[in-house]
Amino acid sequence: MTGNVTPRDPHSYVGMWVTADGIIRQELLPNGRYDEARGNRRSAYTGSYTVTGNHIDYVDDTGFTATGDVRDGVLFHEHLVLYREGDEHTWREPRP
Repeated sequence: MTGNVTPRDPHSYVGMWVTADGIIRQELLPNGRYDEARGNRRSAYTGSYTVTGNHIDYVDDTGFTATGDVRDGVLFHEHLVLYREGDEHTWREPRP
């Protein structure tokens, strides 16, 4: 590596998050971008995100903003409830 650039470890929230029915799939990428698919519509929403503690702020590529919070391993993103892909054991009725 050249220069004084130090790679950052990806945030623990990086990865694929899905609704229990699998219709909505939101991938949080390690570069601070996200890509959300809805049904058969790939990349339905794309944009950037920042994480502060358990809170996520989203800005999509059109300028629309949204928020999310991770509680007990579940991502509450506006009206959506998403679970980390592969953690099916956590797919239960979330506590509000």
